[in-house]
Amino acid sequence: MPTYRIEMFEGRTVEQKRKLAEEITRVTVEVLGGSPESVDIVITDVKRENWATGGKLWLDRK
Repeated sequence: MPTYRIEMFEGRTVEQKRKLAEEITRVTVEVLGGSPESVDIVITDVKRENWATGGKLWLDRK
């Protein structure tokens, strides 16, 4: 089964991450079959100073 790698800005609560993991797992099992125990999800919190889009750090965006 798949391993999902999610990178997002820090600041989400543990409960939000828990819900995200539950929903991704549920949909994966629904669509691909298999068991929930075979779905891995790695969540990486990224500081805005470490992410840039269009040549600009998100820290500098208003």
